[in-house]
Amino acid sequence: MTVAKGSGDIRTRAAFGDCQLHLEWRSPAIIQGEGQDRGNSGVFLQGRYEVQVLDSYRNATYSNGQAASIYKQHIPLVNASRKPGEWQTYDIFFRAPRFREDGTVLVPGFITVLHNGVLVQDHVEIKGTIAYRGPPAYAKHGAKEPLVLQDHGSPVSYRNIWIREL
Repeated sequence: MTVAKGSGDIRTRAAFGDCQLHLEWRSPAIIQGEGQDRGNSGVFLQGRYEVQVLDSYRNATYSNGQAASIYKQHIPLVNASRKPGEWQTYDIFFRAPRFREDGTVLVPGFITVLHNGVLVQDHVEIKGTIAYRGPPAYAKHGAKEPLVLQDHGSPVSYRNIWIREL
C-alpha cells in the first residue's frame, strides 16, 4: 500500500502493548525535496511513539530525525538506509510504558530496532510522546493502543506487515 497524500494516517483496529513488529517500507524512487521532505512517514507504536521513516540515503537532515531514529529522542547507531525506491525492513521490539493510577510513569517504554537487519536502536528508553518542539513527555494512556502509519504527505509504500504481542 502507498500513502496517498492527504488521505490520513493508517490506524489498526486492534490495539497493542508490548509487541514485535515487522514491516517493509520504500521511499519514492525519484528523489524530490531534501531533508525531512524526502520520503517522510513514521511508525507510531501505541499511536504516539515514533520510529521515523525517511529517505536517509545521502540525505542531510537533523540526526534525531533520520530513518530509524526514535523521533527527536534517539539517533540510530548507524545509517543502514538503502537507495530510494529499494525496499527496507524494520524489525521493532517494543515494551510499552506502565503508568500508576495517578498518571505518573511506573516503568518507561523501551524499544529495539533492526533496520535492514542492522541493530540501530538497542533497548533505548522512550522519554515520552514525540514533540516537534520541546522535550518529549509522557501522558497516561491505555495499556494497548493502535499501531499507526503516518501520512506525512510523501508517497511511502508499505508491505509485509505483521505484529505479534509479547
